[in-house]
Order: sequence, then C-alpha cells, then structure tokens
Amino acid sequence: MNKVFTNAAHAVEDIADGSTIMLGGFGLCGIPENCIAALVKQGTKELTCISNNAGVDDFGIGLMLQQKQVKKMISSYVGENAEFERQLLSGELDVELVPQGTLATRCMAAGYGMPAIFTPAGVGTEVAQGKETRNFNGKEYLLEMAFDADYAIVKAWKGDALGNLVYKDTARNFNPLMAMAGKITIAEVEELVPAGTLDPNQVHTPGIYVHRIFQGQDYEKRIEQRTVRKQLPF
Repeated sequence: MNKVFTNAAHAVEDIADGSTIMLGGFGLCGIPENCIAALVKQGTKELTCISNNAGVDDFGIGLMLQQKQVKKMISSYVGENAEFERQLLSGELDVELVPQGTLATRCMAAGYGMPAIFTPAGVGTEVAQGKETRNFNGKEYLLEMAFDADYAIVKAWKGDALGNLVYKDTARNFNPLMAMAGKITIAEVEELVPAGTLDPNQVHTPGIYVHRIFQGQDYEKRIEQRTVRKQLPF
C-alpha cells in the first residue's frame, strides 16, 4: 500500500461535502496548515469539524469559517475568533462545546474501538442535557459517545513512507489521539523520510493508523498569543 501523496491537494481531494473531519492542533500549535489551505481552495462545504480550537479569524480553521465551509463545530475553546462568534450568534453555525478532557477521551475511545465513555465532567451542567448518567460508587458520571469521524487530519514533525509519525514538543497535543480515530487519517509532516529511518522507540503514532502522508511546505507556525515582558534597564 503506497501511502505517500504528492501534496495536500492530492491528499484531501476526495473529502466530500458533508464530511466529518478531526483536525489536530491546540490553538495554532501543531495544526495541519497545508491541508486546511487545500480544503479552503477546494471549497469543500457543509463540514463538521472536531478540533480543540476554531483557529483565529485569518488563520487555521478560521479560514474555513470565513468561506462558510463549516456547518458544525465541535470544540473545547473558541474564544479567539470573532467570525466564529458572529456565525454562532446569528444561527449560521451549529456549535457543540465539549470539556477539553472529554474531547480528548472521546477521540481516544474512537481510536480504541470503544463506543462510549463515562466521565464526571459536565454532570449537573448544560453539557449533560439529554444525556444518560449513571452512578458508580456513589458518584454520578455522564455517558459520552466516541467520535465518528470520516477523516482525521494531523500534523507531525517527521514521518516515514509507512506512515510512522514523530511529533515535536507541544505540537504533539491532540494529534496522536486524532490520528488513531479517523476512518481515514491524513498526515502532513515537515520532513518525510524513507521507511526504516526513524528510531522505533521515538515513534508516537504507528503507521498502522495512517493512510496518507505527504511532506508539507511553507509552514507559517503562527503564534496565537505572544506574552513578553518589558526589557529590564540593565
């Protein structure tokens, strides 16, 4: 099975309107920049996007929101995107807010082949409305379903032709969990190396989970929030 694709446009060209897509990253760190740009250019619409964040107005998933490509957003934090807010308040965008740990565990459950999880997060809040709860050892837990995503799109530092992936530092974040969970997983990497090059002890995502891989280019790696202190007078 040849997993190597020429570029992002080739890797995402069969993503159809109405698909459900997981997108790795945390804020703007470790997001699949090339695939997002390719989806924007392709114009795929009516998408359900599962991502910790919704990007910012002019970068990341924010670019897809600008083009009205996203029908529903399933996220944990969405506070950096004015266009997201506008679409939510106007009723143009369906939004499901999920506690961050629950978001991660629902990804993990999908990767492990588990249909659902029980979690205490959200019990007694709006998150629990319409959902089953059960009592374990005197404590209430909320039933949350594993995600069912057509595609998972992730970004890694290095990868090989078999799809084995290595992430770098905090850019790992949601990428390994989502890489396990998609029916089809697409990985873009900064450096694509021949099979057998990577140290097996350093592989974070085994190639069995990855269906398509390509070497990305022109990464901006934008910093979402920059906090600096004034220069000291000495």
